[in-house]
Amino acid sequence: MDSCLLCMKQRSLNVLVLIFLLYCFVSATYGYDPLDPNGNITIRWDVMQENQDSLQDVRISIVNEQLFRHVELPGWKLSWAWVGDEVIWSIEGAEATEQGNCSAFKGRQLPHCCLKEPTVIDLLPGAPYNVQVANCCKGGVLSSMVQDPVNRVAVFQMHIGSGGSNSSNLKTGMPANFSLGLRGYTCGDPVQVPPTKFYEDHGRRKTQALATWNVTCIYSQFKSSTAPTCCVSLSAFYNETIIPCPKCSCACNGQAGTGECVKPGELPPTLQQLSPHNEAPKAVVQCSDFMCPVKVHWHVKQSYKEYWRVKITVTNLNYVKNYSEWNLVVLHPNLSNVTQVFSFNYKPLNTYGNINDTGMFYGIDHYNDMLLQAGKTGNVQTEMLMHKDEEIFTFREGWAFPRKISFNGDDCVMPSPDMYPRLPNTAHFHAPPPPPPFFIVFTMLLLIYFLS
Repeated sequence: MDSCLLCMKQRSLNVLVLIFLLYCFVSATYGYDPLDPNGNITIRWDVMQENQDSLQDVRISIVNEQLFRHVELPGWKLSWAWVGDEVIWSIEGAEATEQGNCSAFKGRQLPHCCLKEPTVIDLLPGAPYNVQVANCCKGGVLSSMVQDPVNRVAVFQMHIGSGGSNSSNLKTGMPANFSLGLRGYTCGDPVQVPPTKFYEDHGRRKTQALATWNVTCIYSQFKSSTAPTCCVSLSAFYNETIIPCPKCSCACNGQAGTGECVKPGELPPTLQQLSPHNEAPKAVVQCSDFMCPVKVHWHVKQSYKEYWRVKITVTNLNYVKNYSEWNLVVLHPNLSNVTQVFSFNYKPLNTYGNINDTGMFYGIDHYNDMLLQAGKTGNVQTEMLMHKDEEIFTFREGWAFPRKISFNGDDCVMPSPDMYPRLPNTAHFHAPPPPPPFFIVFTMLLLIYFLS
């Protein structure tokens, strides 16, 4: 009986361990973000018109449904695989990167693209008006829902059809194997949904597509980068110690494969200017113990009778990258009492209803919305004034420091909580570790033995 009970307990333990490992794997692989649980990028494929000769007019929309994660230059590169021998006859609002082999077609006008797996990119701002459509021509950049909801959508239109010799008898099918061409994003299969409806005449008339498919693409930081890209350092007015970023947060200085680094005071190497649609170069960061491209510093600056003040500094240590439309997401229980934020825009993220402990900071347009490359101007900073909540406010046990910080949607490496700056009366006090349980049990047995 005892052996069966022990066996059942062992199996239960194995199941719990398996569930935990699966949860960790799924969370890392599929990129579930508790601060943005429904975040994704949706590709919407609307069939607007279908002719008797199997030609279709389709409208493709790329919609960023993420609260704070955006797409910056070099932008999206949408690709898919045709199920048949379809071709793109014409396109507005975007362009295919290659035309491919169109030698099978005769006549004055060849198809825009004859590739089996075309790659389409957004047009640049300033494209000719005769090739533009609404919400196009942003160079592949998509803003986030919170930061700039107007510019979170990209749209282009195509005239497509089968390219076979007997194309009038062929049906144009829905493509497969969609990809955004962005690191960290994985797209699922197309799913047919109710047709999209469009408003005309100032909303007085509605039309709809003939058919609509959605493709959902989700982000995973684990797939985007093998190492973190930012870290956090801490300090406070009540303690002279500055807690730096944890050592080797993003890489170890001098380790093979970590790329180049520039020592403080030295000039970076001459860098080649890249066109918008080239791949970004490998980071050339400032040499440090943590080797991160971005560092966030949280400083508890001052305490008043009813308020307290925090200074946040974001420093770019990457010599080959500017961060446009950057943002910072902070998790802290006192963000429900933010009174004023200086020099940054701020919006609370009430993901879970009345729980207001998460906020998003981002730059002011044409002032500090661009975090410039490493150097004297490679930082942005703000100060934040918060009201003290009498029920929860304290400077003890590191309560004044954030629980989580992410930069551009990627989690930053935080110092260990036992390293946080302490109040003066506990700054140098370390409680002795409790005795191990087996030692307590052994001592009790000895006492019982000698007293009996």
